[in-house]
Amino acid sequence: MSRPVVSASIASIVFCGAIFGFFYAWVCSTMWGLDRADPRVAIAAMQAMNASVRNAVFFPAFFLTPLVLGATAVMALYTGARGAAFWFALAAATYLCFGLLLTMLVNVPMNEALAAIPVPQEVEAARTVWRDYSGRWQVWNQVRAVASGLALAMAAYGATRLSASKAVRG
Repeated sequence: MSRPVVSASIASIVFCGAIFGFFYAWVCSTMWGLDRADPRVAIAAMQAMNASVRNAVFFPAFFLTPLVLGATAVMALYTGARGAAFWFALAAATYLCFGLLLTMLVNVPMNEALAAIPVPQEVEAARTVWRDYSGRWQVWNQVRAVASGLALAMAAYGATRLSASKAVRG
């Protein structure tokens, strides 16, 4: 297989791994930790994290993953690795729909609604706000974590299909 296609497939796996790891960390530690904290602290912390995530480090993994996967699919198809191209394209579509778009349509509006709420000073009022937010947010985060993990697995499988394609060059 040509070096550009191999390099693109490695980049696809790295990008998918980065965004899967990001979403997975929220599933298995961040949100559970916030759920155990004083709800006033949890709300303030989540507001701060949501405000800080819009940065140059997060941007490539979140926004460029479907582009990298799509470019890899096109390159694989162009070199005759149709099976690999299929898996990279499926990974791109999976992440685009259930990672990026889901985030923009569900999680971001929830984050913006939480950001607009002043942190209640009374614990019970804060607990109600946090309970209403956290449970729903975590469900959708789990969906995007699973989808990102599936995209990573598809990209990895696509990379294995590169060596199985007719385009293998000695």
